[in-house]
Amino acid sequence: MMTSNTTDQLTDLKTQARRLRRDMAETGRAISHGQALEMIAHQQGVRDWNTLSATVRRNDNKRPFAVGDRVEGQYLGQPFTGYVHGLSVGPQGKYQRITLQFDEPVDVVTFDSFSSFRQRVSAVIDDEGRSLYRISSGAPQLVLHHVGL
Repeated sequence: MMTSNTTDQLTDLKTQARRLRRDMAETGRAISHGQALEMIAHQQGVRDWNTLSATVRRNDNKRPFAVGDRVEGQYLGQPFTGYVHGLSVGPQGKYQRITLQFDEPVDVVTFDSFSSFRQRVSAVIDDEGRSLYRISSGAPQLVLHHVGL
């Protein structure tokens, strides 16, 4: 459910697109409303209108991760990059069950005598991207954040 804040943000962005469309038409370069929405999205630094709209909704939702997000961090002490493959959240829960697909398999064994590689893992995380479960050192099993943050 969208709050008035989300509705206001989306309305403001659509108003910007209408102004852009009008201004472009006045200079003899008519564009469609869809093209104007895409241009507004690019100005906001995202690839398209659908991504911008989803970002506004997600930010209002206070959910830090969404399916498809690029992420990086540490899994069992090993660095990784990848993307969010799956996500499930309880209706009022502050925790999420997240499934990650790593770009490259991660060796989750610290012994020199053998290895065990994982490329897809699941964990329960809090709203800061830290797993509830810990490794023997006391560090979270999983720590993740968006790529570039």
